[in-house]
Amino acid sequence: MGLELYLDLLSQPCRAAYIFAKKNRIPFELRTVDLLKGQQVSKHFSKLNSLRKVPVLKDDDFVLTERRVGEGPDSNRCARHDSNIQA
Repeated sequence: MGLELYLDLLSQPCRAAYIFAKKNRIPFELRTVDLLKGQQVSKHFSKLNSLRKVPVLKDDDFVLTERRVGEGPDSNRCARHDSNIQA
């Protein structure tokens, strides 16, 4: 199986990923995740992205997800470093 993009085109970051792939003629299979129906909390999607956020790019065993600062396993470590900064 080739590249899969898990998107909801109501989401601006998803539209950006979709337009980028289309504009650059990157072949992909669109997997729609309906955020309004809560499909991002399904067991299948949670296996791809434990933070349950879109967009997600999957290429065979490689999965690329959106990650924001302050989320995920490193968030506590970042908070500790910020507390050591002096003005």
